[in-house]
Amino acid sequence: QVQLVESGGGLVHAGGSLRLSCSASGRTASVEDMGWFRQVPGKDREFVAVISLHDGSAFYSDSAKDRFIISRDTTKTTVHLQMNSLNVEDTAVYYCHAGSGVTSYWGQGTQVTVSS
Repeated sequence: QVQLVESGGGLVHAGGSLRLSCSASGRTASVEDMGWFRQVPGKDREFVAVISLHDGSAFYSDSAKDRFIISRDTTKTTVHLQMNSLNVEDTAVYYCHAGSGVTSYWGQGTQVTVSS
């Protein structure tokens, strides 16, 4: 099993920045990639960004590209999502995700609220 704990959510004005972090524990050697999804009430959870823990390659959704940066620390058990130029449409619960083969793990979610 892999446990994920997110931190860094909160309230920010439009145009501001926030940094989310996600720390993994447990059977982390099996984790191949980590990333972020987000969800607003009444809508499906949507992909934001993912990073490979092996080679550091990253991939972003169109809405996150050019504004968000995903990174991993040297231990490869913590990833960060630097979110810049936030707008009200970024308001959501952000969930950390870890992929291990066909198994997915999820964090409990952290609220990000962007005010106009």
